[in-house]
Amino acid sequence: MNRYPPRPNHGFTLIEILVVVSILAILGALIVPKIMDRPNEARIVAAKQDISTIIAALKLYKLDNGRYPTTEQGLKALLEKPATEPVPANWKTGGYLEKAPKDPWGHAYLYLNPGIRGEIDVMSYGADGQQGGEGFDADLGSWML
Repeated sequence: MNRYPPRPNHGFTLIEILVVVSILAILGALIVPKIMDRPNEARIVAAKQDISTIIAALKLYKLDNGRYPTTEQGLKALLEKPATEPVPANWKTGGYLEKAPKDPWGHAYLYLNPGIRGEIDVMSYGADGQQGGEGFDADLGSWML
């Protein structure tokens, strides 16, 4: 037994629906652009971390062998013992890295010895894979760490 009289079912008015849709559209316009840049920002952070790891492996290589690999030997020297001169005398069995490094955009990291900005340079050309660029296409390198 219900003591209260039945209430009539009232739906939402068109104005109420339009107000809610407008609020959602405004929130979406403000939030979506900030979320869309997150994957690119994460790739930049990952590239910097990779470069830092490669630099650490190169320092271990130098500690064991007295010099960095040549540009021609490249980062491959961290994976397998170079056969070209100068052949390292104390190359660590198993290598200095687990796998061949690729940047987050799928390009190989570049290695220079001697470097342009330091004794050695390890770099990525960014999202576009081209030298130079701005924003997410900008070059990232060991000189930035």
